[in-house]
Amino acid sequence: MAAFLHVTLLLLLSHGSCVQVDGAPSDGSPTVTPAVGSGLDLTTTRSFVGNSSATEIPTAGFTTSKSTTKTTVDAKRQTEDGQKLETKDSKTEEEEEGPLELECPPLGLESLKVKDYQLRASSYKRRGLGPHRGRLNIQSGVEDGDIYDGAWCALHRDKKQWLEVDAQRLTRFTGVILQGRSSIWSWNVVHTFKVQFSNDTLLWKSSMNGSEEAIFEGNQDTETPVLALFHTPTVARYIRINPQSWYQNGTQGDICLRAEVLGCVLPDPSNVHEWQAEPSESKDKLDFRHHNYKEMRKLMKVVHEECPNITRIYSIGKSYKDLKLYVMEISDNPGKHKLGEPEFRYVAGMHGNEVLGRELLLNLMQYICQEYKRGNQRILRLVRDTRIHLLPSMNPDGYEMAFKKGSELAGWALGRYSYEGIDMNSNFADLNSGMWTAIELETDRSKLINHYFPIPEQYTSEDAFVASETRAVISWMQSIPFVLGANLHGGELVVTYPYDMTRDWAPREHTPTPDESFFRWLATAYASTNQVMSNPDRRPCHNKNFLRYNNIINGADWHNVPGSMNDFSYLHTN
Repeated sequence: MAAFLHVTLLLLLSHGSCVQVDGAPSDGSPTVTPAVGSGLDLTTTRSFVGNSSATEIPTAGFTTSKSTTKTTVDAKRQTEDGQKLETKDSKTEEEEEGPLELECPPLGLESLKVKDYQLRASSYKRRGLGPHRGRLNIQSGVEDGDIYDGAWCALHRDKKQWLEVDAQRLTRFTGVILQGRSSIWSWNVVHTFKVQFSNDTLLWKSSMNGSEEAIFEGNQDTETPVLALFHTPTVARYIRINPQSWYQNGTQGDICLRAEVLGCVLPDPSNVHEWQAEPSESKDKLDFRHHNYKEMRKLMKVVHEECPNITRIYSIGKSYKDLKLYVMEISDNPGKHKLGEPEFRYVAGMHGNEVLGRELLLNLMQYICQEYKRGNQRILRLVRDTRIHLLPSMNPDGYEMAFKKGSELAGWALGRYSYEGIDMNSNFADLNSGMWTAIELETDRSKLINHYFPIPEQYTSEDAFVASETRAVISWMQSIPFVLGANLHGGELVVTYPYDMTRDWAPREHTPTPDESFFRWLATAYASTNQVMSNPDRRPCHNKNFLRYNNIINGADWHNVPGSMNDFSYLHTN
């Protein structure tokens, strides 16, 4: 049977956001400072006054607006014979919205760049709700009460509670982003909050709104990130978020939040060499950054033009919004299958807002092209002996939705699904159930099939709830005899392998294939050579410590996913 490996990688978006900011009201009346979130007006009122403990930095009108770029696009159909890819689209000239731009980037609570020891709190209910869990978009486990809960929650319910971030250096703080608690069983959000700054943790000064302390608007639901920008950036080392009101739930409402802090770290005045140091960049000269759809298409065209003899760009279909699903083929004989030469595929971006896979595949095609031209023997052998297919974006519609909103403000779900709201991760035909039913009913084992399972007729009908992207990938699988493939996700750091679906629909249960030992070897080969994944000192990402499993796990033993690409590939194709 075919071996299809499912690779899940930690992903961190870094698209920014910006808002238009006006001055504080002149009447000095107490106000709650609005914050930027879903459905809120982007014109906000914020102001505060600096002090001896935290330095105010005046700016020349911190007023920013949505950036729009005019694009004229004109598309040419990409054909199977390797016709050149045009970088223009067949749309008329129009203004296109990009993500809002933040003055300073996130410090890294979400990305784990800010370490656990840099986070402190006034109190916390238990270890699983400690300050180290107060990170934007962190996900809780299925059960409340374990060590991997979904927020920082204070032990006490009063206005003296705070979450503190130590930037470790003087930092120009410009804003914070807040979220409620991630939990299946509990609903906890902070409605309003104050912010304080300090250089020594002894003397604290508040963000001000005219002559009064500024009170910022927080969350109304648990998942939508809400941005609060400071009118005048403040330089300090420490920042505290101090909740003022929260969902009460009678008398049982807890103070819980997840957060990200926006700030520009200032150069160390005692280290002159740091000022003179050149920005570090990849020694491979790869274009490692976020690429939207048009930028992705342009980069693929550049790679093809640099290595026309070993590359071919083709489309396997279109998304719901008519964006082509482009594939880069890399081979010494592009466009042709050679007998005995294995066909391999990487797929990324099934969830549109999990974007690291897209960048890894774009960098991979760049790297192979560059190293092939340099005569790297390992790359020469790969190109000569393998036909490689790279699909960097299976869900371009979802990516564009998340991109336009901006990373930290997009939330966990925006862009994850197709434009129609379909989760492609469970949108393939469920062939497992039919197989297991046949095994239970058939007494003659020799009559059982173990591959090329047919697709149920109801799944192939036009009315079936199947994404156009899913249909395109299935046709792709049927047209090319892939023998190995991997699917890159984001959010965790682990390699999973089939089956992804449990036999009796249990939430999780080890469900091996007949090729369990081979899959474990294959998964280990990847996990053990991924430097970040194999680092024994790395911090768990969300709610499971995969280091205990050597960073590999049977998919169904993690969580039940009926209709996954992996199980479908394994059972339907060879």
